[in-house]
Amino acid sequence: MDLTIAAILGLDGLTNGAIYALVALALVLVFSVTRVIFIPQGEFVAFGALTLAALQSAKVPGTVWLLLMMAVAAALLDLAAGLRERWPAARLARKLLATLGFPLAAAGLTYGLAPQQPPLLVQVALALAVVTAMGPLLYRLAFRALSAASVLTLLIVSVGVHFALTGVGLVFFGAEGYRTPAFWEVRFDVGPLGFSGQTLIIFGASVALLVGMWLFFERTLTGKALRATSVNRTGARLMGISGDAAGALTFTLAAFIGALSGLLISPSTTIYYDTGFLIGLKGFVAAVFGGLASFPMALGGAIGVGLVESFGSFWASAFKEVIVFTVILPVLLWRSFVDPHHEEH
Repeated sequence: MDLTIAAILGLDGLTNGAIYALVALALVLVFSVTRVIFIPQGEFVAFGALTLAALQSAKVPGTVWLLLMMAVAAALLDLAAGLRERWPAARLARKLLATLGFPLAAAGLTYGLAPQQPPLLVQVALALAVVTAMGPLLYRLAFRALSAASVLTLLIVSVGVHFALTGVGLVFFGAEGYRTPAFWEVRFDVGPLGFSGQTLIIFGASVALLVGMWLFFERTLTGKALRATSVNRTGARLMGISGDAAGALTFTLAAFIGALSGLLISPSTTIYYDTGFLIGLKGFVAAVFGGLASFPMALGGAIGVGLVESFGSFWASAFKEVIVFTVILPVLLWRSFVDPHHEEH
């Protein structure tokens, strides 16, 4: 290895690390607010990429039907709760409209526009809308009723949701892999390094999203409400912040981040229905660097995971996944010494 090869591997590691940073950001956000170790985050990544691939083939993506199924199931739960608690008809109608409105609009637009092969930006917007709409529905169906459960119980449910979404992905998309065209077909050479347009888009989108999230949490009332919920859920509830609304918003953001990550990586790697699992695990390794609580440390961990993967693939490509996941062992050991231990009751 010389400096040129090291620079190329470093660029590749930073590119992968930018994607892992987005996944880690979503994992830290979900765990901080809801205490859910969100294993299915990778499925949002895969669904985003596969939805865009289907749209570029002028097909209605399977995620449209999955979204409709989830919306109907959530609406039935809301209807049952309203009838059981004897809500007024106006309140029940508003609740059903809030549950069904955006998913039906996103699914209807996608169904109508998919065969016409709209411009790329429209396809990207449709893919983001369909997958993002799944976030609050998934929280409503799987996690909201268990908001007071232990972290272990939530983890078990999270694993079950992962297997369910993986199976659904196989049904709707099949076992074939898909890859989308690059968003920007240019190349810039800087010394020995070659920057593709897609690489620059990945860096730009990642930085823009990280800055946007920072502004959201620092400058908006809603972001501060989420921060309050992550610090003290009970205290936030006493101050009038709805834990259910915070959970739904958190899952919405997680779904959006996952879908965006899938759109960014789909031109550079083939995406299968189960590809998101490995990406999600690498994002989890990065999130563990921050103890599932610190965004800056998770970002640093993601860059580290990307670099370890890149250089590990050069020295021992057959064991690069093993090398990446082995990194979590010393990190866990370090966290066990620096973090206080609490008994969960």
